[in-house]
Amino acid sequence: MKEKIVTEIELFTAQYQTENRTATGWAKPIVGFADAGDPIFKILRRAVSPAHLLPRELLPAAKTVIAFFLPFEKLVGRSNIKGELASQEWAVACVETNRLIEALGEHLKQFFAARNYYAVTTPATHNFDKEKLVSNWSHRHIAYAAGIGNFGLNNMLITERGCCGRIGSFVTDLSVTPDVPMNEEACLYRYAMIAEKLVIIARNFKSIAVEDCYGIHHARNALTDVSILPCSRITSIGGTAMRCV
Repeated sequence: MKEKIVTEIELFTAQYQTENRTATGWAKPIVGFADAGDPIFKILRRAVSPAHLLPRELLPAAKTVIAFFLPFEKLVGRSNIKGELASQEWAVACVETNRLIEALGEHLKQFFAARNYYAVTTPATHNFDKEKLVSNWSHRHIAYAAGIGNFGLNNMLITERGCCGRIGSFVTDLSVTPDVPMNEEACLYRYAMIAEKLVIIARNFKSIAVEDCYGIHHARNALTDVSILPCSRITSIGGTAMRCV
């Protein structure tokens, strides 16, 4: 059944781009599975927020949490290298991918219902405390639990296909064998490899705003100024908005 779910997500993503003539293209999705009863979800109430939901608060009979990473095509990431603000291509990709995740969620509900299972989805974005800007269902932490990737210095989830993309997740009462969280170091800076080439920490940034939870308020304000929807993985160093590259 795991293979069928992965294939369904891959096929829907490919068809969505063609049918909707989106400006954004996506590479092959990465899909991971976690046990809904895994103790790691309780840890998220300390690591993310005391209000972070547990899988069985979304679906009392939940057995599995499924996360997926939708990688942007490479030109989207490359467009985001220059300048201090997110590129137009990046902004459009975030908006279009949020819509894709919403459509995929509705499709998966029907996919599971046709097989006599339930699935509950959550929004791709805007599911956070408006004052603290902390999510009550962190897709990237869910994705970590599902073995999709590991966190980097900038607090983004780094997958085998990088971090340029969007993450979605949902819970279901279908039971499948869970994947194992990635313990290998994925951050090149932490791995002490070609650190001088990491754009995210290289260009005239003097300090890392760890105290401000990676400067998320600065980042959100910068995005709002250019009419871009907030991206949960955009952070700030030295008060200047960073972008995923």
